Order: sequence, then structure tokens, then C-alpha cells
Amino acid sequence: MASPEPARRPRLREPRRRRSAGVVVMVVALVGLTLSTSATAVAAPSGSATGFAQPFAGAPAFEAVAPPEMTSPAQLNQPLGQAATERIAAAIGLSPQDALSEQQYRALLSGGGVGGDRDAAKTIDACLIILTNTVGRPMYGGSVLGSYGLYVDSHGMLQSPANASAPTRQVNTLLAPGAYIGTWMRNNGATHSLLALYRSAYSVQAPFGFASQQISGTAQLVTNTRGGITTTVGMSMAPPLWVVNFALIYIVKPTLAATMPAYWAPIPQTVVNAIEASPSGQVPYHQFASYFD
Repeated sequence: MASPEPARRPRLREPRRRRSAGVVVMVVALVGLTLSTSATAVAAPSGSATGFAQPFAGAPAFEAVAPPEMTSPAQLNQPLGQAATERIAAAIGLSPQDALSEQQYRALLSGGGVGGDRDAAKTIDACLIILTNTVGRPMYGGSVLGSYGLYVDSHGMLQSPANASAPTRQVNTLLAPGAYIGTWMRNNGATHSLLALYRSAYSVQAPFGFASQQISGTAQLVTNTRGGITTTVGMSMAPPLWVVNFALIYIVKPTLAATMPAYWAPIPQTVVNAIEASPSGQVPYHQFASYFD
């Protein structure tokens, strides 16, 4: 993708060992790419540490924008809703005018428009489904696991959306600079959406997301420690990654962003242990479904 005028990116500690170059869930590859920012900063309330360590916490100015941990069973896998979606969008520098038109949205998801590709469209659509797996939007086997940062694929395998096999990981080839999505948007009258994305908190949070994935191994899970208690959640619910994905989904269709998880929930420890022990970072969902009841 063509980038606006360069801006200084957050200074991040370089991981000791670099793993795969992909970044979770529709995150553009940022090696050698600089982006500009004009987002409105949102100060985190005093004493409201989320419990995520860096780089998983992301930019402090936007940490409070991401979903908090649930405090009631009724909050599990609940969607944001449109009112909260618009508040978050404004906080990260986006507005409804930045989104694709209904015609552009339909063309993108069908592989239509100038230079459209149906296989690419299927991958994009799969990403949107995975990232909005909340109440009323079940996936394989009736699974609803959005708050956990997990999903179940069509083969019945439970995994993080950042797993190497996931569409939400593979889509990065479509998001790389000069690749399909940016080219399609420029060729189909959506350059304004692309520039709005780059000027939002997306460009601040994406480098944190990139660094987070590089150090998270095959399982692609994230730990959270507060009050001496450590829990684990899937990569897609870490603050910078959630904000990046929200920004991307919002410019595609704001009402879809409203179906993203409003809260994150700790993954049961038995499930964490199994995913971390799996060479592929995947486990059969039917063996662990009862832990999510």
C-alpha cells in the first residue's frame, strides 16, 4: 500500500528470535513501512492498568479503548453494539464517512469491482466472520468464543485467530504494501478510506501487534496479570490487535464492527495447556467444548 507522509513509530524492544512474518488478523506487514497519524489520543484513566505487558498492551493512549475483562457471566461473548462502536471509532480517529459505501462493501466481499478476486474475497469474508464470533453469530458446531480470542474452524479445530492456518493470519499477504486490498481500494474509489485508516490509531497500534506476534510462538496466546493472578486469552483480544482489527472492520462496514466482542474472557487453564502443548497450536474442539459451557 502507498503510505502517507512518514511519521515516527513507537520504539519497541526487538524480539530475540524472529518467527513468521505474519501478523494476526488483518494486520498489514509493517517492515519498512511508515504511516502517519492524526488520531485523537485517549488517555487511560489513572490506575486502570489492563494487566497486559508490553508489547501486548500497545500504546498507552489507546489501551483503554480496547475491551476490558468481563466481570459478569452475562458479558461473555456479547457484541459491542452500535453506540459503543461509534464512541470507539471517534476515539481512534475514524467516523462513518471513512467507511466503504454499501456498494463498495458488497463488491469487496464478492470479489467484484475493478481487479476483484473471488478467492481473496473469501479470505476477507472468513476473517470478518472469525473476528465477530459473538452472541448471535456462531461458528462451527454452534461455537461462540469471541471473548476468549479463540475460534473453531470448519474441521472442528480450536485455535487462536493468529494460528498459522487461520484466514486471519493468511490474509496478511492481501494486506501487504502494494498487495490486493490496498490496490483494490485505490482502484474502486476507496482511497479516502485507506488514508483514514492510516491516519487513525491503526498506525500507532499495528507495530505493537506485529511485535506481539513475533514473540508468541505457535499457540499465539497472551497472558494477563493483575492482583497477582495470571490468566490467558487469545491474541486477537490483546489491546493493540483488537484496536487494529476494529479499525479495519470499521472501514469495511461499521455495523460489522459493532458485532466484535465487547469484553475479553480468560481461557480455561486446561484448554490453555492443551493449545500450548500442541505442535500446531490447535486442539479438537469436541474434546474441550465442555470447558466453555
